[in-house]
Amino acid sequence: MAHQSDSIRVLALGIIRCGDRLFLSQGYDASKQQTFYRALGGGVDFGEYSRDALIREFQEEIQAHLTNIRYITCMENIFVYNDRPGHELIQLYQCDFANPQWYEIPEVTFWEGDRQKKALWVEMERLASGELRLVPEQFLQYC
Repeated sequence: MAHQSDSIRVLALGIIRCGDRLFLSQGYDASKQQTFYRALGGGVDFGEYSRDALIREFQEEIQAHLTNIRYITCMENIFVYNDRPGHELIQLYQCDFANPQWYEIPEVTFWEGDRQKKALWVEMERLASGELRLVPEQFLQYC
């Protein structure tokens, strides 16, 4: 879904951790020529609770069911992506995959609208060291 640059977008994102790894979506900013990683999830629809949006987004994007869903915090993220300003309020949750097989899958390809994306397990050390870029940056303190 395209969003206007003059509106604040509300997202529900889920941290899924397995040992020293996080399950993250890989993105690319063409204007910065930079790959980045972020938690999976997506936009909260009007009249929808963020927890329900989180469950729906995981189901729609990678057909995964969640369990042990725990609310962590609300984060604000102001950024520039592909030369366009963005502003997000992120309802952040910690959760687990209901199916343990997800912890064995190294990566999965999915569609977000008309864009093909990839979600994969990433070692937290590679994010903490700055080798890989996590967005928003303050996200790591909640993992």
